[in-house]
Amino acid sequence: MGDELTAREKCHLITRNLQEVLGEDKLMTILKERDLKVYWGTATTGKPHVAYFVPMSKIADFLKAGCEVTILFADLHAYLDNMKAPWELLELRTQYYETMIKAVLESIGVPLDKLKFIRGTDYQLSKDYTLDVYRLSSLVTQHDAKKAGAEVVKQVEHPLLSGLLYPELQALDEEYLKVDAQFGGVDQRKIFTFAEKYLPSLGYAKRLHLMNPMVPGLTGTKMSSSEEESKIDLLDQKEDVKKKLKKAFCEPGNVENNGILSFIKHVLFPLKSEFVILRDTKWGGNKTYTTYEELEKDFATEVVHPGDLKSSVEVALNKLLDPIREKFNTPDLKKLTRAAYPDPSKAKASVKNSTKNSNPEDVIPSRLDIRVGKVISVEKHPDADSLYLEKIDVGEPEPRTVISGLVQLVPKEQLQDRMVVLLCNLKPQKMRGVESQGMLLCASSVGEPHQVEPLDPPAGSCPGERVYVEGYDSGQPDDELKPKKRVFEKLQADFRISEDCVAQWKQKNFMTKLGNISCKTLKGGNIS
Repeated sequence: MGDELTAREKCHLITRNLQEVLGEDKLMTILKERDLKVYWGTATTGKPHVAYFVPMSKIADFLKAGCEVTILFADLHAYLDNMKAPWELLELRTQYYETMIKAVLESIGVPLDKLKFIRGTDYQLSKDYTLDVYRLSSLVTQHDAKKAGAEVVKQVEHPLLSGLLYPELQALDEEYLKVDAQFGGVDQRKIFTFAEKYLPSLGYAKRLHLMNPMVPGLTGTKMSSSEEESKIDLLDQKEDVKKKLKKAFCEPGNVENNGILSFIKHVLFPLKSEFVILRDTKWGGNKTYTTYEELEKDFATEVVHPGDLKSSVEVALNKLLDPIREKFNTPDLKKLTRAAYPDPSKAKASVKNSTKNSNPEDVIPSRLDIRVGKVISVEKHPDADSLYLEKIDVGEPEPRTVISGLVQLVPKEQLQDRMVVLLCNLKPQKMRGVESQGMLLCASSVGEPHQVEPLDPPAGSCPGERVYVEGYDSGQPDDELKPKKRVFEKLQADFRISEDCVAQWKQKNFMTKLGNISCKTLKGGNIS
């Protein structure tokens, strides 16, 4: 098909739905002479999720435009990224990724025979490549290497040297794969500009860079393999898909940070050129949209209800996932999945059974389900003058009711519509006949007079966004904290407000993907 298109038509296919293109003038120059050579790489770390359909649908566009496309399974990158893929699991995870990505491509009708697949270790351990890593290391400053990987490499308090090498390898891949362009998410932009700056220093050409937007996850923030509540796994069963979509952030009329709408825009429309809203005849019946803009307009004006949007996406998504589930429903691939991603609970059980007097449950911050919330109403408790009922949106279909005496210390008008921080997995407790479904986390002064301030999420936070302690972002919260175990109380003993007014546990910051959790003035205070 690519040979039948003009250079401008090919350019449109290559660039549609991208957020940014670095070097678009050069793109047209190449397309007037020949087809583009482009590669997309993925580090073989956590399990791929449904956001992978976004780059896969763009790869379909590249092939329609006649591009020569290489897919890189970046196994060595995965190890360098703070050992997200331990060396003993590296080969297994690379096998899993290769099989899964091919299954995703097949599910959207992309012909595999037109693609080139390669693993990083197929060439990254060669003499020439290794020498270029050393050559580049002699030119790159620590500052530039750290800055380049800031959005991609896992950031920890004491970073390893391996994380600084990561951007160098990704830059050199462009030369060793002999491509004109690299394609990736906009979160890779700093690595792309790093490559543009340093490859010419080695005498290599500066490449084009094509960037697709990051599709928000179910909580309204970036979809992440390490955050279970933000993603739908490619092997999730239909009942899991329904449950996760039902809880997904999809505020009526709100088109910002809406992962459901973004999935329709960047995956379903490019694949089908239309989207059908399925709804009961009493609400107008089914409606077919042939442009995304028309659908977004109807959702913004609340012509389309979030429930109908979610149920329609559920049907479309399951059609894409069915062939993937079927492919992985074989003994060999089930075994590969278990081996590449061992069940952490079984690993804990093994340690428990083999070590006498060991503690089977570490008291660590990731066991707390702390989320950003938005106060949508504040009312007096019907049977207690000193208590108030606060309805808080935490990204679930229904707001949570939280009971506190905070209004005695913070004026009601300062709480209304305020973004707050809520502990969500305490066992619900009834207070004067009304159930409290969470606990607002607040800073409190140490001395007199007693002062209290709700903790503040970073600007731009959305209801339901996960709050975690620095270095503890990958664990899964308990479904419910058992009162007898006193997990929260043990952790709370080390909660403090820093001298910079940042909430901390053992001097590690509470944070979201957007930044630190803080308070206004109570430096050195407690958190309760």
